Amino acid sequence: MDRIDRKLLKLLQEDASRTNADLAAEVGLSPSSCLRRIRRLKSVGVIDRVVALLDPAKAGRGMKAIVTVELERHGEQHMRRFLEVAAMEPVVVQAYSVSGSTDAVLMLRLMDMDEFDTLCERLFRDRTNVARYYTMFVIRTAKETTAIPL
Repeated sequence: MDRIDRKLLKLLQEDASRTNADLAAEVGLSPSSCLRRIRRLKSVGVIDRVVALLDPAKAGRGMKAIVTVELERHGEQHMRRFLEVAAMEPVVVQAYSVSGSTDAVLMLRLMDMDEFDTLCERLFRDRTNVARYYTMFVIRTAKETTAIPL
């Protein structure tokens, strides 16, 4: 990956709806050369996918929660099973297995507390292998980005 690739990736992360001609002019390439580079970056997996980023509040998901989870039983199969179940929940937008005293961290986008309570019933109570969970509701966001520093 050279300087031009990094500049293209930076521009695409800012606004992937830009035209190929616009991107080419910005990085000093012909449109055909620019398109070849972008196709190569997609084919080797540097560009994973192109998506639309929604405003959570305008999409009815203005409540954000971060949940740390401690499992009763440990081991790869128990962690994998919990993460599979969590990943099937639409309100779980990110799910991680982590190191330290916490086993997993979930990021949620919710409509309201009722939706959170319903999720808790499914994920954290009765035969779910969850020993404890702690929830933090986000009050203010200082930074939230999808861009990867290059």
